[in-house]
Amino acid sequence: MNPRVKDVKPNADYMLTLVFDNGERKVFDVKPYLDKGVFQELKDLKVFNAVRPFLGSIEWPHGQDFCPDTLYLDGKSV
Repeated sequence: MNPRVKDVKPNADYMLTLVFDNGERKVFDVKPYLDKGVFQELKDLKVFNAVRPFLGSIEWPHGQDFCPDTLYLDGKSV
C-alpha cells in the first residue's frame, strides 16, 4: 500500500502540494483532468482552492477526488 495524504495545499497553477504520512512531499498536476466530467468545476479557482485532506486522499466540496495511489505515483517529488 502506498502512503496516504496527510496535508494538501492548492497552488494557483492548478497544482497541489501534497504531504504524505511517510513525510514525503509531492506536487500533483490537476490540469490534465480539468476538461473531464466532474473535474470541470475545478477550473474555478475558488472551488479548486477548497480542496482538503479526506480519508488518506483529497476531496473537494462537491465530491471530486483522486485515488491516493494516483496522487502518490503520479506526483512529482519536491
